[in-house]
Amino acid sequence: MSKADAVAQHLPYLRRYARALTGNQMSGDAYVAATLEALVKEPDLLEAPDLHRVTLFRLFSTIWNSLCVNGIAEPVTNATGAEHNLSQITSKPRQAFLLVSVEGFSEDHAARILDVDAPTLRKLLEEAGRELAAQIATDVLIIEDEALIALDLQALVENLGHKVIGVARTQAEALAIGRKSALGLILADIQLADGSSGLDAVNDLLNTFEVPVIFITAYPERFLTGKRPEPAFLVSKPYRPSALSAMISQVLFFERNAVRRNG
Repeated sequence: MSKADAVAQHLPYLRRYARALTGNQMSGDAYVAATLEALVKEPDLLEAPDLHRVTLFRLFSTIWNSLCVNGIAEPVTNATGAEHNLSQITSKPRQAFLLVSVEGFSEDHAARILDVDAPTLRKLLEEAGRELAAQIATDVLIIEDEALIALDLQALVENLGHKVIGVARTQAEALAIGRKSALGLILADIQLADGSSGLDAVNDLLNTFEVPVIFITAYPERFLTGKRPEPAFLVSKPYRPSALSAMISQVLFFERNAVRRNG
C-alpha cells in the first residue's frame, strides 16, 4: 500500500477527531489540511507501516498543541450536546478522552500521540472523567460483596463527582436498593457473597427501567463467549482505576448523547 493510500484510509477518522476537538468542521478541516501539508514536506514521517494511524494523529496533535490558544477550553457556538460537553474540558484531557474513548487507541498509543508517558496519560483521562462528571453527575449503585473493593469503587465514583446511593452485597440487596432509587449507573460484580449473581440482579432491574451497567469480574472469559446475551461493558479484576474512571465517563457521556438523540 502506498503512503498516500495509507493516509487516505485514516483521513475520515482524523477529520472526526479534529471536529470533536475543535467543535467546528471548518476549523477541524483546517488543522487536518495543515497536517497533510506537513506530511507532503516530510514524507519520511510515515516510515513505520504499522503505525501510520498513530503517526498521523501524532503529527496533527503536534500542530494543534503548538498554538497557545488551544491550551484552554472555550465555548463552541452552534454545538451539539456532545460537542458542547467536550468543549468544556480543558485541552489535553479532552484529547486523551477522545483518543481513547472515541477513536479507540490504546493508552500506550494515545500517550505516544500526545507525547506524554503512560502515567501522565492516565492522569489526563482521570481529569477528563472528573470534568465530564461535573456536567453529567449521576446516582450510582455498586453491587460488590468484597468490602475493600466496594470502598475503593465508592471512593473512585465519588472522586469523579457522582453519588453512591447504595452498596449491595447480594442480589436481594441490589433489587431492594435499585427499585426504590432513580439510578444513572450500576457497577456490578458478577459473583456475589451468598452465591447469587450480579448479572441476574442487573437483569431483574433492567426489566423495570433502563440504565447503563459496567460489570467488574475476575473471570471475564466466562462471559465473553461470543454468545448472547453478553455484558456490554466488562472490566477485569484487578482493575486499573484510571481505566475504570475513563470507562465510567465514556459510558455516561455516550448514554447521555443517545438519550438526547432519541428524545
